[in-house]
Amino acid sequence: MMLIKQALRGIALVFLLLFSPQAGREASWAQPPSEKSAAKAPGKRAEKKPPVESHSKEVLPEREEGRVEISAEKQQLIGVKKAEVAVRQIEKIVRTVGRVEPDEGRLYSVTPKVEVYVEKLHVTYTGRQVKKGELLAEVYSPELLANQLEYQNLVKWKNERGHRFQRNVEFRWGDRYNTTGQMLTFDLEALLRVAQQKLKFWDVTDEQIKKLEEGGDPARVFPLVSPATGYVVQKPAVQGRRFDAGERLFDIADLSTIWILADIYAYELPLIKSGQSARITLNHFPGKEFVSKIDFIYPQLSGETRTAKVRFLLPNPGDLLKPQMFANVEIRVDLGKRLAIPDEAILDTGTRRVVFVERGEGIFEPREVAVGYRGDGLAEILKGLKAGEKVVSAANFLIDSEAKLKGVLPQ
Repeated sequence: MMLIKQALRGIALVFLLLFSPQAGREASWAQPPSEKSAAKAPGKRAEKKPPVESHSKEVLPEREEGRVEISAEKQQLIGVKKAEVAVRQIEKIVRTVGRVEPDEGRLYSVTPKVEVYVEKLHVTYTGRQVKKGELLAEVYSPELLANQLEYQNLVKWKNERGHRFQRNVEFRWGDRYNTTGQMLTFDLEALLRVAQQKLKFWDVTDEQIKKLEEGGDPARVFPLVSPATGYVVQKPAVQGRRFDAGERLFDIADLSTIWILADIYAYELPLIKSGQSARITLNHFPGKEFVSKIDFIYPQLSGETRTAKVRFLLPNPGDLLKPQMFANVEIRVDLGKRLAIPDEAILDTGTRRVVFVERGEGIFEPREVAVGYRGDGLAEILKGLKAGEKVVSAANFLIDSEAKLKGVLPQ
């Protein structure tokens, strides 16, 4: 019963608030003044709202899809230039960096053919220039000394016994058979030839062999001489050190002819052929220019730089060029006549290459093209354009922005 009474009291209170004269006055203040009452109010003028135009009656200018229109005045203001699509002669210059290296065909190692000991060094430091036949070191070899003595004894034996001698050996196999045999045991001349040839294989000269035949003393030490004119680039030889047969004592590089090894990127390799001419310059010699031809193209790529090496053979009079010098290499490649446009006419978006083709009366059409080789500021067109058409070669970035604003190109 208490809840019902409270509900009735609430309903009665709401009716009193809604229908009382004070509530009507508060409601009338909350209503906005009408236009007539505002006009009648003293000191105020009625504001007239502008008429709302109907969009259904507006006529929009027609525009072809995929094209952008720019007036002649605006073209002149932004600096639009045009170029004709035509067949042009293209020459590409491949620029790269090369490095001076010794000619591998002119590298020499001085090695003994028997075990030796270094008795005396005549070339004591790396980098020294030596002449062909110049004495590098004197070495002692016990084995070589023993072979000289053996040859000398054979010569003495030959002179005592004559040109040939035979030795008769009789064998008896018992009284029952009573047989006797003779056998030729060896030929002294053949032994002499073998001993002499062995000495020659060990680089003993004919003069030294003749001295042994004449009864001279065997040589205790033997000279090691330079096989070519050049520079000592490595010198493991040390006074008193022992070396086995085949170990290097000296490395000598003849720098009268050198190599230039240049790095060519993989995408440029199809343009490079053996026999192509190149212009080579070095910062060490301003104003001096060397001309050479590609001698060899190496068949493998570097895994780190993704480049292949190209070799140039270059005469080096006066040893002017030193190994590990850097050189600038320019290879001119004649690509012949190809359909081309100026390189700056192409907008490269990363996934597409676009040009703007003039259609007349200030209308430009964006068109995707396929681009081939580039060179001399020109780009070869493989697909997308025909000879005689005109493309925008300057201010094409501004036209591209205009096209994107008008929705002709995707953002």
